[in-house]
Amino acid sequence: MFKNFKSVDKTAYGRGSFDKLGEILAPHRHEGNKYLIFFVDEYFEGNQAFEARIPMEAGDALEYISVKEEPTTELIDSLRDKYLAEKGMPSGVVGIGGGSVLDVAKAISLMFTNEGSSTLYQGLNLIKKPGLFACGVPTISGTGAEVSMTAVLTGPEKKLGLKCDWTVLDQIVLDPDLIASVPNNQWFYTGMDNYIHCVEAKTGQYKNTFSEAFGDKSLEMCRKVFLELDRKDPLSDEMMMVASYMGGLSLTYSEVGVCHALSYGLSKVLHYHHGIANCIAFNVLKDVYGEYVDEFKFIVNKHNVDIPSNLSANWSDETIDAMVEVAIKLEHMWRHAFGDNWPEVLDRARIKEWYKRM
Repeated sequence: MFKNFKSVDKTAYGRGSFDKLGEILAPHRHEGNKYLIFFVDEYFEGNQAFEARIPMEAGDALEYISVKEEPTTELIDSLRDKYLAEKGMPSGVVGIGGGSVLDVAKAISLMFTNEGSSTLYQGLNLIKKPGLFACGVPTISGTGAEVSMTAVLTGPEKKLGLKCDWTVLDQIVLDPDLIASVPNNQWFYTGMDNYIHCVEAKTGQYKNTFSEAFGDKSLEMCRKVFLELDRKDPLSDEMMMVASYMGGLSLTYSEVGVCHALSYGLSKVLHYHHGIANCIAFNVLKDVYGEYVDEFKFIVNKHNVDIPSNLSANWSDETIDAMVEVAIKLEHMWRHAFGDNWPEVLDRARIKEWYKRM
């Protein structure tokens, strides 16, 4: 398998690096009627101390992004149209938050330069033109969005990412201090999203030595974080931030599999957030991922985290069938998990059985 992916151009890492953001952004500010848009997780709205650290200058815009629902094509299109109408073309965008906010920044940077709705570009290499300068500052670690070439969006018909070399962020700032205040459950769900990335990347036909090198090291750090270190140990945040970076690269050079395909159905139909959707799905996939699911369950019990179960008892057949239809269309994930002949070993009935276990 040949892949020739683009990586993030520049990475700033270290405690306190967020306070260098203004210096980092300075070369990307253009003369004239240009400005930057800061897309910030609504978690920080009203936090005056944090807001004061955002290096806004005259003319810049600050847009708080709700993460109650995952990003939609409608949101991206409306934000793009709003800023073009009110302020004209910006110099670039900055995303400060979790994976959803980083995906917003990645997607909208492309939609400023590509015509029409973002629904037209959900898929691989459909983007026609490079986007604006885009910078990402993760405030939670595990999604891998800071390094991935995908900006996942939910559209009217499907949940699928804008995916191409131009989706990759130009600059990221990794400051472990920013993830110290993440609520415990969210810290766990997102951290285990990274664990699952690495497991899926190395258990399918597209695995390779390059991907496994990143994935194995990321898994090693995940185990250190979840099985050895105290949550309040500063090293925990540092290791989780680097593990997320490496996990994102692992899946970029391989692929995700069964768990992610099922989680997309949960997210599209029932609006579960990506991290917890992955945990719900992975929890029932012992027949696919074996000892990794055993380890997952051990970690869940150690941290006394609630993974919702017995959900399907309240799902109608119509709801399950709708999730099956979302999942089965993700052919690239099934191909990675089961090989090129995946339609011979997988059908709707098997997918439906997995959902009924949840």
